Amino acid sequence: MTKTYDVIVIGVGAMGAAACWNLARRGVRVLGLEQFSIVHALGSSHGHTRMIRLAYYEHPDYVPLLRRAYQLWDELEAAGNDKVLYRTGGIYMGRPTGEVVPGAINAANKHNLPHEVLSHADLAKRHPHFTLPEHFIGVWEPAAGFLLCEKSVALFARLALESGATLQGHEPVQHVDLQPHGVTVTTARDTYHAAHVIFCGGAWTSRLLANLKINLTVTRQVLGWLWPNRPENFTLGDFPVWGIEQTDGSLAYGFPMMSDLPGLKIARHGRGTVTDPDKVSRDCTPADREEVFAIPRTFLPGGIGPLLASRICLYTNSPDGHFIIDRHPASKNATIACGFSGHGFKFASVMGEILADLATTGASPLPIGFLSLDRFNGHNV
Repeated sequence: MTKTYDVIVIGVGAMGAAACWNLARRGVRVLGLEQFSIVHALGSSHGHTRMIRLAYYEHPDYVPLLRRAYQLWDELEAAGNDKVLYRTGGIYMGRPTGEVVPGAINAANKHNLPHEVLSHADLAKRHPHFTLPEHFIGVWEPAAGFLLCEKSVALFARLALESGATLQGHEPVQHVDLQPHGVTVTTARDTYHAAHVIFCGGAWTSRLLANLKINLTVTRQVLGWLWPNRPENFTLGDFPVWGIEQTDGSLAYGFPMMSDLPGLKIARHGRGTVTDPDKVSRDCTPADREEVFAIPRTFLPGGIGPLLASRICLYTNSPDGHFIIDRHPASKNATIACGFSGHGFKFASVMGEILADLATTGASPLPIGFLSLDRFNGHNV
């Protein structure tokens, strides 16, 4: 017998779990289906921490979404009586003619965000732990910080369950039938019907939406934790989140150390090696070690030390590096959320609200038009 819901969410990672909570607390009968555990470390939402920032160098149109995201992260903490957001301040460094620093300044100026532009001399005085080329400048943003990613997903899921959602792990979706008056979802265990479906499949989205021919590229990304030779310089409360634009256009970035998590987290934000999400190697290779160690060796000498841990996560890259948030072009009964391209986690709180709005009313009051499929001019994306 087919089981019926108002909305089915496929994928209960960061975006899917947030959508489930936002739907359930509105009284919507929602089913969340996850092929792995809820929470798991096989996709894009693990590795302890993710950065959050307002002066968004990638595109200033993200800023209104981020303002709402900050409000909703605070709301999540209040509802769950737990802490996931840490405001540490953030410093972004790079060439004055590069992408990161001018982009952050442009977003800050356009949206009147508190920030401070720092000369090379200012950086050397205020952030002496960094070794930077003489022509580098920086932008200080007091609102920046980080989120506890696994804890956030777990909190979204718990609140969704407490609000009446049905969440089921280890239940991979095999087929989705988009019909004129609803959708039917077939899994390895059962069949379900709903008025609407939300696709939040992350690195597996292209398989779920094969007929749409979405050109999403899945890449393998390395995260590393070192025990620095000067650990006292990098503690939470004294050290900010940070990012440095590298010569290849990627971003070296990291976080302060926390008392309950040994090591200084360092990584590179840029497209890694193209991979199959079901076959990705999660072992730390010599090349992975070099990718991690090259960052402190170049920019943060006090952070060099033994490698304590590594993680492999997955980026699901859209053609232009921006998210894809839209209704399915072939069905008003389906919403797509994909292509978060390694910078999406900070938006999970607001994406949950947006996806709930799209599933229940067909529109969002937030400015998401720049993330629609229309930007690809009707071509396959």
